[in-house]
Amino acid sequence: MDLQNEKCVMVIDENLPLGIIANTAAIMGITLGKQMPEVVGTDVYDSTGNAHLGIIEFPVPILKGDAHMLKNIRERLYEPEFSDLTVVDFSDLAQGCKTYEEFSEKMGEVSESELSYFGVAICGPKKKVNKLTGSMALLR
Repeated sequence: MDLQNEKCVMVIDENLPLGIIANTAAIMGITLGKQMPEVVGTDVYDSTGNAHLGIIEFPVPILKGDAHMLKNIRERLYEPEFSDLTVVDFSDLAQGCKTYEEFSEKMGEVSESELSYFGVAICGPKKKVNKLTGSMALLR
């Protein structure tokens, strides 16, 4: 992977409660780590010899959006132009499920148009990621 020409961002609905924002970022981050294990660095050691597990090798800015903006971005990510991007989404449906089995079953019963997105993580060629998110502000 050419880290100079790649970019990864998360866009999260800034209107959500802080705990849901943190949960959304954590869940999408875990899924990105599974999908892109090559971007997680090796374990490191401090001067006393204690191990610290490897972290992602590049920054992942968290950008602010709202429900409408997230829906629009997610719909655009289904277009062929963006098919080479790695995309992780987290929705109201996912947040409301207690087990993965429940999530899987319920997802199979709804159309994409019925989902409300809490967050979307996007990784891939910098130009394409910027085309979708380049004008968005950081979530602070």
